[in-house]
Amino acid sequence: MAERTGVVPVGAIVEQENRFAQDLFTPLGSRYDRLAEWLSFGQNGRWRRAMVGKVLPERPASVLDVASGTAGVALALARGGAGHVVGVDLTLGMLQRGQANVAAAGQSARVQLVAGRAEQLPFATAEFDALTFTYLLRYVSDPEATLAELARVVRPGAVVASLEFLAPPNPFWRAWWWLYTRTVLPLGGWLTGGRSWFEVGKFLGPNISGHYRRYPLDWTIAAWERAGFEDVGARVMSLGGGLVMWGRRAPAAAAR
Repeated sequence: MAERTGVVPVGAIVEQENRFAQDLFTPLGSRYDRLAEWLSFGQNGRWRRAMVGKVLPERPASVLDVASGTAGVALALARGGAGHVVGVDLTLGMLQRGQANVAAAGQSARVQLVAGRAEQLPFATAEFDALTFTYLLRYVSDPEATLAELARVVRPGAVVASLEFLAPPNPFWRAWWWLYTRTVLPLGGWLTGGRSWFEVGKFLGPNISGHYRRYPLDWTIAAWERAGFEDVGARVMSLGGGLVMWGRRAPAAAAR
């Protein structure tokens, strides 16, 4: 696999459906890690460990981390024993912060960051031994086509794992989650991070609810299978606030 260093410009590859996500997250690079913990009730680290734990036992020589952001997952993979990690993200501000995090962790030789779209990854077919993606499918126009593109770049048998927010299925906890995401998140964002955090806090709850109205969990599991993954599993975490999924790239003859 050819080594990639630095951050590749992304401007020419951004399409309209990606522009909103890019504009939303561009101001957050230096504070994103704190924001992720705030948005997840402090559970983001726990969810991330659960996702990474699906990949590391395979001891992959190469891993692609999609929607890598500030490289938190990429660094966790490298520290956990993955041989070489490439992180890809749409937002240059996040990648620049991620590059600083990688350098500070002394992992520049093992973690490279590049800019790109999950819908059109700049990598060869079957290039990676494993893949992770985090908080991705809510920001693409066609989740199933994006899953198929993720499947394209991993070898048959490769483990793929993801982390995403979820709307709690239990009505009692969903009511409290609705209250938190519609009131506490925007207000807390404003008080702790100003307008940019307020905008993210205001956006997140309705975005999660809308996504799962269109693409419920059963549909998502089936979409993984149609994209070419087998042994697909899902773990609902933290009373339904988080979702970790995993699967294995099926042999070419078995992919549907």
